[in-house]
Amino acid sequence: MFIEIKKLTKLYNDYLAVNEIDFQIDKNKTVGLLGPNGCGKTTTIGMMLGLVTPTGGEILIESKNINSFKRDEILKRFNFASPYIELPKKLTVKQNLEIYGRLYGIQSLENRIDEISSDLDIKSFFKRKTGELSSGQKNRVSLAKSLINKPEILLLDEPTASLDPDIGDFIRSYIHEYKEKNKVTILLASHNMNEVERLCDSIIMMRKGKIVDKGTCAELIKKHGRNNLEETFLKLARSNDEF
Repeated sequence: MFIEIKKLTKLYNDYLAVNEIDFQIDKNKTVGLLGPNGCGKTTTIGMMLGLVTPTGGEILIESKNINSFKRDEILKRFNFASPYIELPKKLTVKQNLEIYGRLYGIQSLENRIDEISSDLDIKSFFKRKTGELSSGQKNRVSLAKSLINKPEILLLDEPTASLDPDIGDFIRSYIHEYKEKNKVTILLASHNMNEVERLCDSIIMMRKGKIVDKGTCAELIKKHGRNNLEETFLKLARSNDEF
């Protein structure tokens, strides 16, 4: 197993944000992490990135506890994108990519920036400050940043939130093609059920900090007697039952 999450828990004072969750991600697969707002998705991603300290449990990469890796060693294997975490607003797009590229120790950085910028069509606003960009432009720059180091493990927190259908489709297509070409393992948190069905090999459904069900989209739709993933999501999100 490539990634294993074992009894991962996060307690904030008296609030149990993540409650002993267990799941696995096979190498080169995309797993969707679903659930209503406040269910623990972003906290789980934060713990996997090392930005949030778990109260309990383990995060294993190739059967090795993530804490046993040197910090720079493990960070080179990960990256992250979210529209809710903005890059430095006063820096230009190119300056942001250069700084993050240096932080990751990228060799031939100019070539890598040129490559990823061409792929994501962001060169036309290279000289603009990031804070001046539209939502769609910011999302593409954030995705470029997340791929600058060619990560083995990519964590995406609602990468197409607030995007128009055209840009959203472009981002989804790019993520799918990039994953197939580069053999990346992805954990995707999303509220877009069409996106999840399109990109994910399997899904994990969370509610109130716990995992309430998991499986492929087709398996869960059939199991819960619904017509599509959105109906299945609504049933699981609103139910008090454990499955």
